[in-house]
Parts: sequence; C-alpha cells; structure tokens
Amino acid sequence: MASNTEKYQSADSGEELDLGRLFGLMIDNKWLIALIVCVFTFLGILYVTFKTPVYQSDALLEIEGRANPASNPVQNLGVFGDTPRSTAEMQILTSRMVLGQAADRLNLQLSITPDGLPILGDTLARRGIERPSFAQGWSSVWAGESINVTRFVVPDSWINRPLTIKSLGNDRYELRDDGQLVLEGQVGQLAQSRDGNVEMRVMDMTAGQGAEFTVVKRSRLSAINSLRAGFDVEEVGRSGTGILQLTLNGTDRDEIRNSLKAITDIYITQNIERQSAEAQQSLDFLNQQAPRVRDSLVEAENKLNNYRVNQDSVDLDQETSSVLNQIVNLDNQLNQLKFDEADLSRRFNKSHPQYQALLQKREELNAEKERLQKRVDGLPETQQEVLRLQRDVNVNQEMYVQMLNRMQEMNIAKAGAVGNVRIIDDSTLQNSPVAPRKVLVTVIAFVLGLVIAIIVVLIRRIMNRGIESPEQLEQIGMPVYASIPLSGNQSGLVKRTRGNRNLRIGRNQSARNTVDTGVLALRNSDDQAVEAVRSLRTSLHFAMMEAPNARLMISSASPGAGKSFVVSNLGVVCAQAGQRVLVIDADMRMGHLHHVFKGRSEKGLSDILARRTTASEVVRSGGVDGLDFISRGAAPPNPAELLMSAGFSELLAWADQHYDLIIIDTPPILAVTDAAIIGKQAGTNMLLARYGVNPPAEIEQARRRFEHSGVEIKGTVLNGIEQTASHRYGGNYGNYHYSYGKKS
Repeated sequence: MASNTEKYQSADSGEELDLGRLFGLMIDNKWLIALIVCVFTFLGILYVTFKTPVYQSDALLEIEGRANPASNPVQNLGVFGDTPRSTAEMQILTSRMVLGQAADRLNLQLSITPDGLPILGDTLARRGIERPSFAQGWSSVWAGESINVTRFVVPDSWINRPLTIKSLGNDRYELRDDGQLVLEGQVGQLAQSRDGNVEMRVMDMTAGQGAEFTVVKRSRLSAINSLRAGFDVEEVGRSGTGILQLTLNGTDRDEIRNSLKAITDIYITQNIERQSAEAQQSLDFLNQQAPRVRDSLVEAENKLNNYRVNQDSVDLDQETSSVLNQIVNLDNQLNQLKFDEADLSRRFNKSHPQYQALLQKREELNAEKERLQKRVDGLPETQQEVLRLQRDVNVNQEMYVQMLNRMQEMNIAKAGAVGNVRIIDDSTLQNSPVAPRKVLVTVIAFVLGLVIAIIVVLIRRIMNRGIESPEQLEQIGMPVYASIPLSGNQSGLVKRTRGNRNLRIGRNQSARNTVDTGVLALRNSDDQAVEAVRSLRTSLHFAMMEAPNARLMISSASPGAGKSFVVSNLGVVCAQAGQRVLVIDADMRMGHLHHVFKGRSEKGLSDILARRTTASEVVRSGGVDGLDFISRGAAPPNPAELLMSAGFSELLAWADQHYDLIIIDTPPILAVTDAAIIGKQAGTNMLLARYGVNPPAEIEQARRRFEHSGVEIKGTVLNGIEQTASHRYGGNYGNYHYSYGKKS
C-alpha cells in the first residue's frame, strides 16, 4: 500500500500541461473566457465613457545664450561660449515664484465645482443635456448652468473647507457650511456673514432653483501644488538645445490654456526683470567707483603739473612717449581684467576655462609690463619721474572715460532689457483630450480580461483534481477494465427528483436530485457508451472466470459516479448476450434502479431481509429477456444491520441457483459501510470512478477502506469521459473512442 501511494504522489507532482493541452483547455472554456473578456471590455468602455476627459495645453520656449550687457570680452577668448542653462530654467519654471504668481493672477485659490448627478452628471453635462422639466428643484447642475464668483473671503480656519452655494432663484443664492446658513446674497452685490468674517460677490449665476455648487478657498500652497501636478517641462531634442516644451493638463479647457499663458508671461517678465536688475547692479557699482577715479585723475594731473613747474617744464622725448603709451595701454587692459574677473567670479570658479583664460591673459600682460619697466629703469631720473606721473594721469583718464562709457551702456541696457527667453509657440489647447485614450483603454481592458480569464481557467484546472485519464488510476495500482464516454443521449433519460434531502453524502450534491428513467442500451444500442459497456462485459467475463461465485458488486467512492447507469446497462448487455442476470439495488437509502426499469420501490431488498416477503415475490422483469431486478424496497432505519443478517446470504445463495450473473449496486463506500459488507460475499468487486469528479486520492482512500474490511477490489471503471479539446490537442492517449457502424 505504501508503495502505491508513493507512486501516485510522484506521478501527480510531475504532471505538467503541454502547449497543446493548454490550447485545448482554452477551447473547452471558450464561453467562460468570452464572458470574462466581454465584461472587462464593457467595463473599459464604461470607464472611457464616464471618465472626465483631460485636456492639454502646450507652449514652446527658447532659452538663448545669456545676453548679459555687463559681459566681458574675455568670454570671446578661446572657444568657450556661454551655453543655455536649460536645467536651471526648468527649475525656475516649476518654482513657487512663477507658479504662485500665476495662481494669484487667475485666482486659482478659489475652486468651484458643480454638484452633478452621481456617475452620470459629468457625462450629461459634456453632452449638452440641459435640465429637464422633471429635474426642476434638484440640487444637480446640468449643462448650461454656471456661476462666477469674483470675491470670496473666509477666515484662516476655513481655508480648504468645502462650502455649498445654493441657487434660490431670482438671482439669489445662499452659502451653507455643512447645512448651516452662512450668508444670503444677490447676484452682483457683495454679501457678508453676520459676523463679517465671510464675504462673497457673485457676478453672474445661470442655474436653476435648487442647483448647488461646492466652493473651496484653498491655501496658496494648495493652489500651487494643484497647478504643479498637471504642469510639465522638458527639453526638446538633445541636451543643450535650449528649446523647452511646456505642457499643462487639466479638465477645464479655458483654465489650463489661460494658466499656461500666465506661466509663460510671468516667466518671461521675471527673466527680463532679472536682466534689468543685473544691469542696475553693474550701474550702481560704476556710480560708486566713478567719483573715486575722477578724484584720482585730478590728483595725478596736479602732481604732474607741479613737477613740471618745479623742473622748468620737462617734456618727454619721442622714445619715452612711446614707452609711456605702451605702459598705459597695458594698465588699461589690466584694469579691464579686474572688472572682468569681478564678473566671472560671481558665476564661475577658478577652474572654469573662461576664468583660466583670464588668468593667463593677465600673466601675459604683467610679463609685458615688466619688460617695459626695465626700459624705463634705464632712463634718467627726471625722465622716469615725468613718465611715472604722466602714466598715472593717462591711466586714470582712460579708466574714467571707460567708466563713463560703461555707465552709458548700462543705462541703455537697462532701458532696453529683453531677457534671453523668447516664445516660439504660444499657449495652445489641443483639439482632442489626452486622457482617457479610448482605444488604448479599451484594448488594455480587453487584454486584461483575456489574461484574467486565462488565469481563472488555469486556477479551475488546478483546483479540479478529478481523474482525467485511465493512466492516473493505473499509477495508483488500480487496473482499468473499461472507459465509458459521456453520452449525449443519456441526458434525455435523466430527470430531477426531490430525493432524500436528509442524507448528505459526498461532494457532488446535485447528483442526488437526478435519476435515470430508462436504459440507454435499450434506447440507443449503438451509442459509444453502450459499446464501452459491452467492452466491460467482455473484460468481466475473463476476470470472473476464477471468481468463487458469479456475484459482481459495483461501488464508488462518492455519489454521482454513475453506478446505476453502469449497473443497468451492464445488466441489459449481459442479458442480450444470453445470460440470466439479476440486478439487485442494495442502496436501501437512496437507490433508484426502480426508476430505470420503470418499476416501484415497494417490496424490495429491505422487505426480503426483514422477512416480510420472499425473493420470488419481489423479483421483477428488467424489460429484456433474461434480465430481472430487485428494487431497494422501503427505506429501513438499519440498512447495514439488515445486510449483515443471514437473510442477505440466503438471498444470494438463492440467486446463484437461478441466475448466471448477479450484479449488485451499492452505496458509496466513503459515505456508508454497506458496500464493504456486501463485498465480503461477492466474488468480484469493482470500483467506479467519475471522470473529472473523483481525484485519484479519493479512489485510493476508497480502496483502502475496502481492504481494511477484507474486501479485494478487482479493478476500476472510468465513467463519464468527456471528449474535450484539451485531450484532443494534448498528449493524452488513453481516451480514444471511435464510432463504427452503418452510414445513415
């Protein structure tokens, strides 16, 4: 026994689905898959129908290289130009500075939402359906109804608190807080609450009486975050192009278009103001330095004049004048580099290429100045002093002139500042919504439904551990004597009955409510199921040759296996083969063989065992020569005790004398012990398994139940095999059935 169980477990764990069988499994469940897919697709269509559409407005900006009016000429040294600062500008665009001003300009802190019908409200309004006559007085807002609030002041404690505006008709309205009246007002007039903490002005209201709107005064940060949630900035093309794509998504078409336009206008304005502020900063610096340079120039001129007076107007020769001009030129360049370095130090560190170019240029100028200074050192002392004083005058004069020129440039730059940003495409609203994408959502819903349907089918397949091939029975050491296919003709012989609802045995509860009302072998003798029963007759003929008697017991693990079908049809085909057959319905609780043979249950097996009648008095004809049957009789309170009595042994002994084959239909072994009692007196015992219902473990448990009672199970019969696509396309070779007969 242990070896058989281990064999079953290993076989079951190694079971896997091949692609062909998986394909067939999908075909078997095509209607379930179609239903689930249709449901999901329908839900997807409903979603895109009722979902509020989201629109998008976009704009295109170009960030040019910094046109700084105070820029220095050292930027042109080498090949290091000033590139657009796209990343920094993107951060500025999404900053609270820009978005906050846009929210203030458009009053986005004030949020008004119409109270529409549940689910359908937005859809009806979008389709322009106005308030019908029967909806007069309803609180829902319909198409064509709106309200315009230009002033709404609430205390800080009411920020982000939803309030309700209700139309009273005749251009009057009221404001309520959770049902409590806050104020009443007239359109076009300022209304105040009694305590003066709440003010509201409604400039226009087109709404039926009873229509309600939800109004919220949001905090400035909430308005900014709400605007930022739908706002996106990204650089177009490769990095460094300076082309920025601005998009804003929202459900209100006018609001998103105006909001994006406000954002671009505010951004460009602050950019221009920033450029103007830089020019003003440079101008302030020059205004501070100009008086000092002028004073230095006056002082240098006075020193030169005094020296010449003292030295009797000493003049410089031509060569010395040339050296002087060169030195002055170098000093002017060095002074210019000081201004340039002050500008570069605010934007770059010393490792930047532009800063390095400036330092290198200064070293070259200083080296040239030292060379000229050596020539000056060779001049007479008087010439050196005049040259020094003249140089101071020239340098200060040149510096002062440069500063005046720069101040003029700064004034011009400040007046004509245009910034380094320009609008390529202004804020434009897209014609169609960007969400929901109807085709995409429908396709996703379809695919999702298909995936879930396949998962459901696979889970059902995994959860259903019923036997699907004879090999599964053979793997647990149970020989299979016949595989009987499910007959479509048999369904016409089945009817529902009340049955015994007090007895709940087995997991297939629906089986107790149906009974067979005829024998398939008599109605459709060429049915494939009947041919399989004939094959079972042949197998039993050889199997029972060594049996001690001609008694055949047929049992099952649970109800609904089809014992009555197999017993009745086996009895008919054996009788048609010339045998004298007696069929005994030993299921005295729920047996219904009397329905199959068109008889009654009164006076049957229970009456014989209770000594109320004899066997010869209760035997009835089975509808075919050589076939008799004994019904269950009246339902006794103690079936097991009656079967253990001597009366049952005497009945079987009497049947041995009058019949060639005795077939006994018994209750399920896992439900009651009757089958084990009967099996002790039967020469051959067969166990019936239902295709797709009884798992191998249940059949194994039934066999152990019989063996514990000393009853040997000869083999099994697999009943109700369905010819599914999963078996046609899969690798299962154990369930082939063919029809062979005359063509109609």
